[in-house]
Amino acid sequence: MSATPIYFVRDILAIEHQCLPGAQPPLMERAGRAAFDVAARLIASRPGPVLIACGPGNNGGDGFVLARELRRSGRETAVVLAGDATRLPRDAARAHADFLDAGGETLAELPPTQEGGWALVVDALFGIGLQRPVEGRIRNWIDTLNALPAPRLAIDIPSGLDADTGRVLGTCFRATHTTTFIALKPGLLTLDGPDHCGEISLQPIGIEAAAHVPPVGHCIDTHLFATHLTPRPRNTHKGTYGDACVLGGAPGMTGAALLAARAALWLGAGRTYACLLDPAAPGIDPGQPELMLRPADQIPERPSAIAVGPGLGTSEAAERLLQTVIPLEIPLLLDADALNLVSLRPALADALRVRQAATLLTPHPAEAGRLLGADTGVVQANRIAAAMEIARNYRAFTALKGCGSVIATPDGHWFINTTGNPGMASAGMGDVLSGIVLALLAQGWPGEAALTCAVHLHGAAADQLVADGIGPVGLTANETIAAARRVFNAWLNG
Repeated sequence: MSATPIYFVRDILAIEHQCLPGAQPPLMERAGRAAFDVAARLIASRPGPVLIACGPGNNGGDGFVLARELRRSGRETAVVLAGDATRLPRDAARAHADFLDAGGETLAELPPTQEGGWALVVDALFGIGLQRPVEGRIRNWIDTLNALPAPRLAIDIPSGLDADTGRVLGTCFRATHTTTFIALKPGLLTLDGPDHCGEISLQPIGIEAAAHVPPVGHCIDTHLFATHLTPRPRNTHKGTYGDACVLGGAPGMTGAALLAARAALWLGAGRTYACLLDPAAPGIDPGQPELMLRPADQIPERPSAIAVGPGLGTSEAAERLLQTVIPLEIPLLLDADALNLVSLRPALADALRVRQAATLLTPHPAEAGRLLGADTGVVQANRIAAAMEIARNYRAFTALKGCGSVIATPDGHWFINTTGNPGMASAGMGDVLSGIVLALLAQGWPGEAALTCAVHLHGAAADQLVADGIGPVGLTANETIAAARRVFNAWLNG
């Protein structure tokens, strides 16, 4: 079993173009019936009519098929059409005619809410091809629909959401459920998408997308790194699992380095060192005495992997430290101020590009912008493109953190993570992620597997905490370390 593929709009359109000729039933018919199956489950215990807002394109046609099927099932519908029925595309016009033949009618404006309310509100206004901001009357419609106290179902994608990037174009339908067709689209899963899609169901409608267009993007799940999820043998020792080294901890920021080191230890590194820049740093971590703390210039002779950045700062000493470790031919993770130094010093960037061992970068959007010489808005406007450009420019496996973290590889593949929750918007979370990645690298995991697993695991740990009643408000980075260990062991022994 493989990870779920994700496709850009251009690829979905190419797949549809290949499948449209002679498709029986037609694709619009399949999509509308699939939407009906979802809608029927949502309204099974809810009385009242269904409100469907149909647009002037093929997304509206899907809505007409749904409306027809609802009427045939005995459910009252109110269908409003944004546009001129005489100018509908051919397939949508046929679906509209079939709906009328089934006894339906369309309204030109949103109707007043009936007594008892709506059983379901359906958005079939705009599909995945929307490129311009939603304005005027339709914007007002969407705002009104969002305020209705009923479940809200988006067909294929919430109207107003850019299917490739997850950007809101003016305004956006805020769905409680989204049923999407053929394959997942990036915009459903990153940036603003998760706040507007609700629960997502994928309806392949009889099409195997990968048979038509090979995917380059996937959702992260355990299938991506399953071959590395093996229980430890009994005949083993600490040297089997590598020496992990964290470099950072400038004055006032030693906590960041200790968080990363603790995470590396708890996720299985055989030995973990924290090399700290602060001359007044303690010689022992009272909360984790197993860690080996030492000055930053006393890097272990042969570490298995190094993470540079947690609490590093941008001092001359930090820069010298980075100059020292980049040439080492061992797996290297850069985060936080290590990334900022690379963006400021072309020589450091050039040194990264010629490395042969795995290089991993974990920027948040502002750090990503500095690496690209752009502002945060440019990065967030197209998160996949930004992650791919960083991965290509620096020859590094790159995790662009945020809602729907994007992982990109130097060879052009990319992944979107779907675990995690708003509780992770707190200080130190990035340091813990660095430690988890470092632990896997020290244990011999390859760069891509270590990064995808760590990002997915970190989010899953936070989700487990929330499921246990801890957070999301007030969730701390330190709490995710033990949770990540628990989840990871379950994966290993599952």
